[in-house]
Amino acid sequence: MTELQSVKIPIVLLAAILSLMSTILSSSETTHTLAPCPASPNCVSSLAADAEHATEPLGFNGDATLAWERLKSALGKESRLSIIEDTGSYLHAEARSLVFRFVDDVEFVLDPGAELIQVRSASRTGYSDFGVNRRRVERIRRAYSKQP
Repeated sequence: MTELQSVKIPIVLLAAILSLMSTILSSSETTHTLAPCPASPNCVSSLAADAEHATEPLGFNGDATLAWERLKSALGKESRLSIIEDTGSYLHAEARSLVFRFVDDVEFVLDPGAELIQVRSASRTGYSDFGVNRRRVERIRRAYSKQP
């Protein structure tokens, strides 16, 4: 084996490993799930099994892309809410309280097969939110339902 050939093998091997890592990282970045709610009452989720945290997902019929656009339009009606990430099947927004500027995370995951958009809204800090996250999700639901 020549010196040039012995250098090519590690370079080819390194390129293959980097390509594989890139594929694994990009596929894991596009697969989002909603975290379970903590025991505290400052979270609601459409995936929660207990009544304290449970809320219904957003439903749609037909085109998932149109449903996603309806959701974003509904979110645009929320004051102090900013979309942080939108992959087309996962959306993360931050909502800030008016006085103390506390941040709540609001997340949505598109499930086109079930024709549902799963939702989770949770406070980052504190124990009780006095129902703020549930009311927010219900406002978003009403605005989403009013969209054509």
